Amino acid sequence: MTSHIFTNIVYLISALLFILGLKGLNSPETARRGQKMAALGMTMAIIGTLIQHEVVTYEWIIVGLVIGSIVGIGIAAWTPMTKMPERTALSHAFGALAAALVGVAEYYHGQDLNTVRMSAIGSEVMLGSLTFTGSMMAFGKLQGILPGSPWTYKGQNVFNVSLLAVIALIVIILVFFPSTSFLFYLGLVLALTFGVMLILPIGAADMPTVISILNSYAGISAALLGFALNNKILIIAGALDGASGFILSIIMCRAMNRSFTNVLFGAFGKITPPVDGAAAPEDTGNKQVHSGTPKEAAEIFKNSKSVIIVPGYGMAAAQAQHNVRELADILKAQGTDVKYAIHPVAGRMPGHMNVLLAEANVPYDVLFDMDDINPEFPDADVALVIGANDVTNPAARHDTASPIYGMPILDVDKAKHVMVVKRSMNPGFAGIENELYFNDRTMMVFGDAKTVVGNITKELNDLK
Repeated sequence: MTSHIFTNIVYLISALLFILGLKGLNSPETARRGQKMAALGMTMAIIGTLIQHEVVTYEWIIVGLVIGSIVGIGIAAWTPMTKMPERTALSHAFGALAAALVGVAEYYHGQDLNTVRMSAIGSEVMLGSLTFTGSMMAFGKLQGILPGSPWTYKGQNVFNVSLLAVIALIVIILVFFPSTSFLFYLGLVLALTFGVMLILPIGAADMPTVISILNSYAGISAALLGFALNNKILIIAGALDGASGFILSIIMCRAMNRSFTNVLFGAFGKITPPVDGAAAPEDTGNKQVHSGTPKEAAEIFKNSKSVIIVPGYGMAAAQAQHNVRELADILKAQGTDVKYAIHPVAGRMPGHMNVLLAEANVPYDVLFDMDDINPEFPDADVALVIGANDVTNPAARHDTASPIYGMPILDVDKAKHVMVVKRSMNPGFAGIENELYFNDRTMMVFGDAKTVVGNITKELNDLK
């Protein structure tokens, strides 16, 4: 009884720390403190679980703790900040796999598989399994192991929905006939397959939202497992994870002016071949592109009083965040006001740009969300776009035929001068050309972002 009371008290404190930790993530200034509080809460939850009387031996638990700790420390120490999306996808995969395996073990033991418990186990195992393979597919796309463009075939959505319906039917049958084990393992295989098929038609442009959705799935799976095990802290932690991931997914879909179904089934970013003689995305026709050199860019920066930097995936791919901060430091030293404009879906995961800029020690107070920074673009002398493509495309405002029409964008085209650092004129994730690149006030500086920004910084130093 004493052990049970102590465990419940520890679980209550852990739950409070989880909630406070999640609240701390609302702001970059409190994010680190929030992470520490959540980590402390998880540590206490583990301790509370290990002292329960159901634990009969600690040998394999200790082995698991040691191996998991070594792997976790290694991942934290050696994963570069530019690979955070991939690491996040793997974390979701491993968490979902752990939940699914525990559910499989509970079913295998077959103790007290009543209607409620079987409902929780069946739903949790299926959801955890599809989240595992879905997260691994997302990792493959982010890492470049798999093509980032959508992979589609005729009747794909019908097949996926039908497969999901079969999995749901199997769970329902198992609730009333839990002893039909062959159906349980068939459903497990189908769920693993569905996770693969779910992510295949989703392009790299939607990976931030996909990661958020998979985070929600993993949380729901953990909460269901908590019901199956009668573990209160699992229910609370899973519910927090699932709800926060779902809310974040809604926010990100709104930021793109798209629905869940369009993200999951729309094959956004699939480049289709031109028809009826239409120009291919990379065909600029008679449009003029104004290109410049780092020296020309430095001369413009030298006479600028206000600069807004717009980071995108190109900055992440080139690992240019430190060079960007160095350029900003020089601009500030000459009296230029420097701010950063952060689009909600810039990069490959939620908050991707914030994470990279924080790693480069960029102050939090110069990072501004889209709604806050957009009114300032008309007064900016220079808008420096580093690898951000679709989130700066003016076609989103007026081209009703564009796949990004209606998506809120950063108003960089309203600045007095626009500089775009980009490797080439190739289209972004949406598969369309960016009207911004043909703007009379836009100067393209082609090349690797890290190299180009470094050269601009050097030229600006030489002009002192």
